[in-house]
Amino acid sequence: MGLVQEARENHVKKKVEEALRSKMKQKALKECDQYTSKYAQCASGRTLSVVWQCRKQAKELNACLHQFTNDAVLEEMKKEYVLQQDGEGSARI
Repeated sequence: MGLVQEARENHVKKKVEEALRSKMKQKALKECDQYTSKYAQCASGRTLSVVWQCRKQAKELNACLHQFTNDAVLEEMKKEYVLQQDGEGSARI
């Protein structure tokens, strides 16, 4: 694959990238719902002590979220978007 082709595949408009990031975050929250619930239960009724009392739950939640919200996932979503747009463009011809 040429350098120009690769750059084109990885480039999307800013608004599209923001929408893809939002979609990525929504998916991550859905996938990590059980960890979110555990953290929320731990944090319920606490104020400052949540920092040290819920450290384990926070680490678990962050680890899960990171699986679904990282640069590699975003780049894959961008590639899928570009390929989808190319497919729709060629279907119109």
